[in-house]
Amino acid sequence: MSTVHQAAGTAAASAGQAAKLRRGLSRTLLWIFLLAVAALALFPIILAFFGSLKSNLELSTGTTLFPKEWKFDNYTQAWNSANFARFTWNSVFISFFTTVGTLLIGTMAAYAVARVDFRGKRFYVVLQSCTLFISIGAVVLRPQFDLMVALGLQKSLWGVIIILISAHATAFFMLIGFVRAIPKELDEAAFIDGCNFYSVYFRVILPLLTPALGVTALWTFRGAWNEYILPLVFTMTQPALQTLTVGLAGLKYGVGDAAQPQLMLAGACLSILPMLIVYIFANKSFMQMTAGSVKG
Repeated sequence: MSTVHQAAGTAAASAGQAAKLRRGLSRTLLWIFLLAVAALALFPIILAFFGSLKSNLELSTGTTLFPKEWKFDNYTQAWNSANFARFTWNSVFISFFTTVGTLLIGTMAAYAVARVDFRGKRFYVVLQSCTLFISIGAVVLRPQFDLMVALGLQKSLWGVIIILISAHATAFFMLIGFVRAIPKELDEAAFIDGCNFYSVYFRVILPLLTPALGVTALWTFRGAWNEYILPLVFTMTQPALQTLTVGLAGLKYGVGDAAQPQLMLAGACLSILPMLIVYIFANKSFMQMTAGSVKG
């Protein structure tokens, strides 16, 4: 009998060791996969950074990864050549107000659809889905511009902001799931305490949407920051209103129409910094949303 128990114990120990080995192997493979993905994602950024510190000749020949002579003055030249201070302010202006407007309209729309039964509700959701999955791109540029001309906003950054806010379908679908996850009993308790439909939105719904708002703000800010076509169309006759994405294109050629790719890379590296700052502030909300948590 003792022999049987001993054999069973040995088998259990062997099975435990095998399971532990499998877990260790799977974790190792997971880390290898994640490191490979991170390397593939970071490699173009590393190339751009080192390329921004090379001379034009060295960058064109492309012999080595690291610069033979570190040209830190490329950043100073790029900043001055592209009027970065002005262009950065324009990009921040558009991205900030686009983000605030998108969050406001997106949360209101998500709250109304999740809490109210109204005529045309299904059609509204389908319409939002169409704007999300059907991309007509440059086809709508002319009617959008004509609309802003009718409103007198064709020479203002507000025209770009209004158009970007109108494309809030992604924010709507990101937020509506979180609104539906909030128990309706909280709304009923707020109504008993004297709140109305609008005060419930501001006092109950918005505070509970903090993680989702952080992630939605990050995606919206990034989209507005990287937008190129709309600012280009609206600022063709207004160079002082150009954004960074439009201004960076002006760094392609320098004095005497000579190609200056090192300045474009330096400008691109500078334009990444604001997005990194925004991500740092929104990182906590991003992790909360990834974990599926809604905190009040």
